Amino acid sequence: MNRLIAGGCRLLEALLALGLALMVLLVFGNVVLRYAFDSGITVSEELSRWLFVWLTFLGAVVAIHERGHLGSDMLVSRLGPLGRKGCLLLSHLAMLYVTWLLWSGAVTQVGINLDVVAPVTGTSMAVFYASGAVFALLSGLLLLHGLWRLLSGRMADEELIAVQESEDLAQVQDLHLGQPAKV
Repeated sequence: MNRLIAGGCRLLEALLALGLALMVLLVFGNVVLRYAFDSGITVSEELSRWLFVWLTFLGAVVAIHERGHLGSDMLVSRLGPLGRKGCLLLSHLAMLYVTWLLWSGAVTQVGINLDVVAPVTGTSMAVFYASGAVFALLSGLLLLHGLWRLLSGRMADEELIAVQESEDLAQVQDLHLGQPAKV
């Protein structure tokens, strides 16, 4: 299962790179066309905005997998293994609840906007709001997998802290690389 999740995240990372490249190409191309040739790509602004929203949500899924979201572990790092497990359980349950709220709201918005079209591309606005539903689905699955690993005892002790503070990461890099950390 872990290999499947890692492969899915690599696919998302490839999609993110492709989307970012397309967004840069659209925006830069539009700027050059406007200032140099007094024309432009009509759909550039709308597609760039949509790509930005999709990149944000898909990037957040990858960050959940890599435990890359910012947080503070000041309290949790001082607890024993049982306390860490309890805090991780509570945090996963809270995140699953918020993910459920996001899912239900996004699915409602997709339904409402099925017949609403974007002003420039004419594409259904449901595509725009589907980004929230896709995020909620994928992150919910990742959170459920993490919860299952926690409850079944398959999670290592070092994984019991869901976040890592940036200063700690810089210290670890400094110790392991023998070089000053770049901040």
